[in-house]
Amino acid sequence: MTVLLISALAFVATLLGGVFALKFRDRLHLILGFSAGAVIGVALFDLLPEAMSLANRQYGPATLSVVIACGFFAYLIIDRLILLHPHTHEDHEHTPDDTAPGKGPFGALTLAAHSFLDGVAIGAGFQASPTVGMIVAAAVVTHDFSDGINTVAFILRGGGNMRAALPWLLLDAAAPVLGAASTLLLTIPHGNIGLVLGLFGGCFLYLGASDLIPESQHAHPRAATTLMTLLGAGVLYLAVRVWGGG
Repeated sequence: MTVLLISALAFVATLLGGVFALKFRDRLHLILGFSAGAVIGVALFDLLPEAMSLANRQYGPATLSVVIACGFFAYLIIDRLILLHPHTHEDHEHTPDDTAPGKGPFGALTLAAHSFLDGVAIGAGFQASPTVGMIVAAAVVTHDFSDGINTVAFILRGGGNMRAALPWLLLDAAAPVLGAASTLLLTIPHGNIGLVLGLFGGCFLYLGASDLIPESQHAHPRAATTLMTLLGAGVLYLAVRVWGGG
């Protein structure tokens, strides 16, 4: 039950991201910058150390490194060939006329699938320990805010309006809750939890470094967004130290 309650925060964050995308476009780069730091921070300071601690009991460093790399490159393939994230900033070289009619809903659907995996990451974290679950949830919540932004952006760039975007936004918001719920039905073998956390750690590293950071810095003052990224990483570091007791 705790997993579902925590994942409900991701539901709210996604909805808020969609609303924010419509009302405060000029400040999106700061939010995305913070989100990038938080996502990278949870990978470096929590997921990967926890994965090493758990996986090294049964698997060597070489195996864990391959798993982390698989997470990184799998998300690269998804991002480059399937998700095709839109830019949330004003792009004068791209107009709705440039976008295929079906690309908006398809993009929103793939984001919802990705948000489902975010929920699975929360559930896997709680299966490792309540502390890991809480920290992963914190990173997912900050990241799902940007997912809400991107969902609305997909539909608007495809020529849709807010009425058309709302059902997709609701689907994307519900996806992490459904993903977290799925882990209540399927328990990950304890010996493999470290590998699963390493896999998600690789995904989070790619997501922050290759998606959120470039998106936050495009056509905006880099000093401000860089500071927000460092702030996001710092906040997650402190959260790991406090909640993890380390």
